[in-house]
Amino acid sequence: MIASSSAYSPAVRYQQRECQAAGCGLSFPVAEASELGSRCPLCQAPTRFVGEVYDTQEVHEDRIASGPRVEALLDNVRSLRNVGSMFRTADGAGVTHMHLGGFTPTPAHPKFAKTSLGAERSVAWSHQPDASAAAAALVAAGKRLWALEGGPRSRDLFELVDRAGGPGDPPIVLVLGHEVSGVDPRIIARCEEVARVPMAGIKGSLNVSVAFGVAAYLLRHARGVVLNPTRRG
Repeated sequence: MIASSSAYSPAVRYQQRECQAAGCGLSFPVAEASELGSRCPLCQAPTRFVGEVYDTQEVHEDRIASGPRVEALLDNVRSLRNVGSMFRTADGAGVTHMHLGGFTPTPAHPKFAKTSLGAERSVAWSHQPDASAAAAALVAAGKRLWALEGGPRSRDLFELVDRAGGPGDPPIVLVLGHEVSGVDPRIIARCEEVARVPMAGIKGSLNVSVAFGVAAYLLRHARGVVLNPTRRG
């Protein structure tokens, strides 16, 4: 299911408010001239505007990625917040399709846009009740499945970049699974690669939406990017 893109909304201007209570000093942003925050959210003391009004800054760059085309298959990712965040990342990284499997929330959910922030209107998506069946169809279509998962088959994602190929190669479908149980083993069996994001601390994995962001941008841009001069100016 695909929805059309829409124009960006005008940026909102902001200004900082500062609590006037001695010993508090909380500083926080509100929309320009807004009366919201006239009382400190911590101590309820009066606040005042400080500093100059400023605009939010967005980055929009036309680039040709040197890496392969990337899609994603979400196997029963349960969190609405995580899935919405992943759509926002997909829009930024140039992920072309989000395949949503099982009970993964879809953009049809009334609260989806709270975290996707409109990205669901620019990223193609489809839903399949059985993520394993979706994986089989993707492989049959010539696409390469790379699971982001641990286990005996997993290899360091950064060491796999050279195997990813370029824009002319078949797309890589990043497979991400349930936040607790992981990717269905039936899907793992169909994957060309099982990649892990290296972890240097005490935890063994990243939040699923963070891991998706790391992998999507790495695969799309790790070999460098080239500005597209035909779309500049």
